[in-house]
Amino acid sequence: MRNRLFNRENLLAVLLCLLVVLLLIVASDSSPQWIYQGF
Repeated sequence: MRNRLFNRENLLAVLLCLLVVLLLIVASDSSPQWIYQGF
C-alpha cells in the first residue's frame, strides 16, 4: 500500500503542488500587487 501511494510520480506531483503553493504564498506576502497585475 505504501509503495503504491509513494511512488516516484505521486511524489513528484505532491512536491510540485507544494512548490506552487509556497511560491503563491511568498509572492502574495512580499508583493500583493504582483497577483493583481497577472489578472
